[in-house]
Amino acid sequence: MREAVRHVAKVEDALARNEHARCSLAASWMRSAKLHGLDAARDDAPRRVTAAEMARLRDEHAILIRAALPSLERLSSTLSAFGTSVLLANRDGIALERRGQPGDAAWFEAAGLCPGAIWSEAEQGTNGIGTAIIEQRPVTIHRDQHFQARNIGLSCMGAPIFDADGKLAGVLDVSAAKDEIAPAIVELIGFTVAESARRIEADVFRLTFPKARIIMVPATDRAQNALIAVDNDDLLIGATKAARKLLSIDGALDRRRFVAGDLLAEDPAQSLACGERSVLVQALARADGNVSAAARALSISRATMHRKLAELRVAMPEATPDDAFSELAPDLSQN
Repeated sequence: MREAVRHVAKVEDALARNEHARCSLAASWMRSAKLHGLDAARDDAPRRVTAAEMARLRDEHAILIRAALPSLERLSSTLSAFGTSVLLANRDGIALERRGQPGDAAWFEAAGLCPGAIWSEAEQGTNGIGTAIIEQRPVTIHRDQHFQARNIGLSCMGAPIFDADGKLAGVLDVSAAKDEIAPAIVELIGFTVAESARRIEADVFRLTFPKARIIMVPATDRAQNALIAVDNDDLLIGATKAARKLLSIDGALDRRRFVAGDLLAEDPAQSLACGERSVLVQALARADGNVSAAARALSISRATMHRKLAELRVAMPEATPDDAFSELAPDLSQN
C-alpha cells in the first residue's frame, strides 16, 4: 500500500513538472492523465469483453492467431523460470491469447493478463501493450514505470506486429511478476519479444499470400522483415511495413500496380531473359532432359529450342535415346 502511495506521488510530481516534453515515459503518463482522464491510484482490474465478442475477435484475427501460436508456446516454455505471462493482443489492446505456466494462471488472471482483457492506454494507462500500440515500436515498461499503481508489480515487454498491408495488427507482450529479475534480463526478454514479433509478422505475411512468390528486399538485414509478395506476372500484391518504407510504397496496392523488377532496380531486359530461361529450364526438367519433348510441351520447334538454349546459355542435357533418334529422323508428329 505504501509503495502504491509513493508511486502516485511520483506520477503527480512528474506531471506537475511537465517532464513529458523530454521523456517518452512521462509523455505516456501525460496521455494517461490528461488525454484519457485516468487516475494513477485507481485499483480496478482491466475491463473485459464478452464471450460473444471474444469469439468474433478470434474469428476476425484468425490469421494473426495462427501465425502467433508457435511463438507464444515457444516464449512460454523458454521464459517459464521467470514466471511470465505471454499475451497476444489486437490493435485495440484486447488480449486474444495467453500462454504461461499453469501454476501462475490464477495470479495473472487476477491481474487482468488474460484473454478478453483490454490493455489499451486509454483503459490502463502506460503499459507494455497499450504504449506499444500508441508508439508503434517495442517498449519495456518496468514495474513503477506503469501509470497505474496496481500494475507496478509487473515488468512488461511489448512489441507491435504489422499486417500484410503494413498496418498495425496487434502486439506481442511478455509480462513478468518477479521482482528479482535483473534489468539485464528484462532487456534480454524485451529483445526476444521484438524478434518473436517480427517472426509472427513474417508468418502473417506468408499466410496472407499463400500462392504468391515471397521475396526479401535485397541488401537488407533479414531482421528488418522487408518482404514483398509477387504474382505470376511479377506484379506486387503485398509488402510489409519495412518493405514499404525501403521501397517508398504508399497506399493500397490494388489502386496502383508496381512491377517487382522495377522496384528492385532490375534491368527489364535482363528480367525478361531470366524469365524466359526459367521457362526453358523448367520444361527440360519436366521432360527429364529430353529436348524434343520439352520443345513439344512449349509448342516450339526443336531447332528453336536449341537456339534458345544456346542464346540463354542453358546447360544442354545429355542426349536421351529418343532425342538422339529425333536428330537423325524427322519428328513423326510433324508429318
